Amino acid sequence: MLVLYAGYPVALETLRVANQAWPGRPRATREGGQAAWRRRHPTPVPTLPARPPRTAIVYECPNCEARLLGEQRCPDCQVFCRRVGPGGPCPHCDEPVAVADLLDLNAGGA
Repeated sequence: MLVLYAGYPVALETLRVANQAWPGRPRATREGGQAAWRRRHPTPVPTLPARPPRTAIVYECPNCEARLLGEQRCPDCQVFCRRVGPGGPCPHCDEPVAVADLLDLNAGGA
């Protein structure tokens, strides 16, 4: 039994009593630690800005079906194009690709 003397820290007695009342491993270890916390709190998916800049919008010509990035008027047909949505150049072929096209491909393949 621990006897407290003058000048002996009371914290040691408190820890002893707490360990008797609360046996077992620490709480974080029981719950799985950092990996379990990351599973319970997934990182949020980044959202698109409310209004992307015009240079990041893909347009499609209604006549020749050419896709243009940031240009609202087809240089070949001289007609205004319809807006497909936000997008950018394809890293492989440098053709304009809309985000909606990529999401449709992923939804259809899964």
